[in-house]
Amino acid sequence: MNSKTLTTVLIVEDQSLIRDAIAMLLSLEDNLTIVGKCSNGQEAIDYLNDNTAPHIILSDIEMPLVSGLDLATHVKNKNLGAKVVLMTTFSKPGYIKRALSAGVKGFILKESDSDYLIDAIYKVSAGEKVISTELAIMALDDNNPLSKKEMSALKLASEGLKTQDIAQSLFLSEGTIRNYLSEAISKLDATNRVDAARIAKQKGWL
Repeated sequence: MNSKTLTTVLIVEDQSLIRDAIAMLLSLEDNLTIVGKCSNGQEAIDYLNDNTAPHIILSDIEMPLVSGLDLATHVKNKNLGAKVVLMTTFSKPGYIKRALSAGVKGFILKESDSDYLIDAIYKVSAGEKVISTELAIMALDDNNPLSKKEMSALKLASEGLKTQDIAQSLFLSEGTIRNYLSEAISKLDATNRVDAARIAKQKGWL
C-alpha cells in the first residue's frame, strides 16, 4: 500500500445510509479526514464554491440534480485541483470513457471491499489512476457509434425538448437536428428518439 499522507475527502452520495457508512469507514483511517458530505453533485459544487477543495472527491455517478460525471467535469473545467474518484453499481461501459475524458482519476465498483476503496483513495491521492478490473475490461468492449453532436441532440431530446428547442440550444438548424436524431436512431437500431435515448442511457453514453 502507498505511503499514507494526510488526505482530505469530500463524499458525494445521494443515499444517506451509504453516505454515512462510507464516511464512518473512512474516518477510521488516521490519515483520511472527511471534510464534508453531500447528497448530490449540486451540493458538492456549492460546497466547493465556499470551501477549499479537498484532495479527493469520492462521488456516486447517478444522482439527482447534478451527476457525478457532471461534477467531475466542473472540477476539471474550474481547475479546482481535487482528484475525483467515482463509485458505481451500474455496469455501463460508456461511463468509463466519459469519466476519463472528464479527468476522473479513480473508478470503482461499490461492491468492492473496504480495503480496496481505502487503497484506491491513497493511490489516487499519490498521483495514480485506479480503475476496477471489471470496469476496465468493459470499457475495452465499448463501441459507441454516436458522434458528439448526435449525443448532444439525443440528450436534449431525452429531456423532452422539441426539435425546434434542441436546434436553438445547439445553435443549429432544425433540419440538421432532425438528421442527427435520425442518424442516432438508425445507428442504435431504435424505433424513435425516445427509444434511442433509452438505449444510449443504458450503455452510459448519455
